[in-house]
Amino acid sequence: MILLLNLFIIFFFISNIFMILALIISKKSLMDREKCSPFECGFDPKSLARIPFSLHFFLITVIFLIFDVEIALIFPIIPLFKIVNFIIWTKISMFFILMLLIGLFHEWNQNMLNWIN
Repeated sequence: MILLLNLFIIFFFISNIFMILALIISKKSLMDREKCSPFECGFDPKSLARIPFSLHFFLITVIFLIFDVEIALIFPIIPLFKIVNFIIWTKISMFFILMLLIGLFHEWNQNMLNWIN
């Protein structure tokens, strides 16, 4: 038990030393202008938080995320084909695809898919 405690303490100190060395070595003193600029969202992080935001852009993003998660949920249906009966698998698959299509048609009817109104 004492050997285990000693090993834990040794590895704890060694890992802390490596983390501190990594922080010291990776410290950058010169801030590059390109590294401070936003590259994905396009918003300046040093400006006010209350800037005009495109609500339509937000809705399109939410729709994309929802459909992306639903597509990820479709993947387990493929191996399910070997486990369950073909009729049950077809019903499950068609129900899931029908739910996707109903959501797509609802968004289409609400004109949420049109970028320019």
